[in-house]
Amino acid sequence: MPDRRSHLALKDLTAEALTGLLQRPARSLLTMLGTVIGTASLVAILGFTATSAGQISARFSVLGATEVTVEDAAARTRTTDPVLSFPADADARVEALNGVVAAGRYWKVPLPQGTSVSARALPTPRDTRPLDVYAASPGALRAAHASVVTGTLLDPFHERGEQVALLGSAAAAQLGITRLDAQPAVFVGNQAYTVIGIVGTPERLPQLALGVVIPTETAKARYGLPSPDDPARMLVETALGSAPLIASQLPLALRPDNPSALSATAPPDPRSLRDSVTGDVDSLLVLLAGLSLVIGAVGIANTTLVSVMERRPEIGLRRALGARRHHIAAQFIRRVRGAGPGGRSGGGEPGRAHGAGGGTDQGLDGRPATRGGLPGPADRRRCRVARGRLPGPARGLHRAGDRAAGLTAPPRGHQGRSR
Repeated sequence: MPDRRSHLALKDLTAEALTGLLQRPARSLLTMLGTVIGTASLVAILGFTATSAGQISARFSVLGATEVTVEDAAARTRTTDPVLSFPADADARVEALNGVVAAGRYWKVPLPQGTSVSARALPTPRDTRPLDVYAASPGALRAAHASVVTGTLLDPFHERGEQVALLGSAAAAQLGITRLDAQPAVFVGNQAYTVIGIVGTPERLPQLALGVVIPTETAKARYGLPSPDDPARMLVETALGSAPLIASQLPLALRPDNPSALSATAPPDPRSLRDSVTGDVDSLLVLLAGLSLVIGAVGIANTTLVSVMERRPEIGLRRALGARRHHIAAQFIRRVRGAGPGGRSGGGEPGRAHGAGGGTDQGLDGRPATRGGLPGPADRRRCRVARGRLPGPARGLHRAGDRAAGLTAPPRGHQGRSR
């Protein structure tokens, strides 16, 4: 007995998928756009990952590995009278050590309650600004890599108690001071300080960009010693590779009589820190890239689902005419792969439809067919009525079903085989 099993050739499968794409060009274009955006996001984020990793590596190699901070540990133990454990010649002692590039002390000046900062001698409430005042030695500014916008930096001459000040670039903008040819002054309370320079944001100590900087000796004479809650510190810039050794020598070099009064903090191993931070950033950005791909995949899946739901009558008709499940699946998979350039270029050839046996033994309405498993006259009439309501590709498959029923000769690609 001849075995009339349906077969779907590769060229017919491709033609069906291409026709499905061209029938709804807007939907196909949106599906392609979703895939392109997802792939482009992945490539862009991976490129950004490599760039950020390089920037992080360079920054930790240059700044993190050459910075040592010394804190006044004894000042934190005092709850009443403030102390300053750094000697007066602290900068000179530290800069005499081999491997030190620059070093200097700094702290936040403890201003009396209600002290305002303004560019006017008799300011109104609208003229005052909530700016901090810092005391810094010339060595601290060099170690912080403070760049001069206009004017000059502090030097040892100003450490004699001169009433001068530097303004950070952000603080100068708030106070409305942009030029120094008129010798402007900044008023901290009722005390005037001549502005000798405006500095940009330092690579270290960026808080100085939003504050007023005065000499350390001037700060001690006018406002006293630093507060125990915010003690004095020393910033030390070292040569590359010298930071751990310098950190071990600083307390003894500054206070040979009481090294425990000062606490030196060496930077962590730059290689392990760099690898740790770079790994965390890479993981985060790769996660974002994966999220972009998931969003694109969900968009394609949603479009495919809607397409399948809209073509349920056609799928039912195909099944009634002998199409197997893998024929239907192969058609939609081919369509999705054609709409996704990234998936198509990355994947291999689509799965081929294999010929399998068995025409259907059910009619369109689920009743048993007549004539030895072939559709009966009533079923064929229903098929002809439904054929006019289907798109061109479905009509072609419908005609192929008629030929399989023995009405006409079967075309190439939809032939029955005998075992």
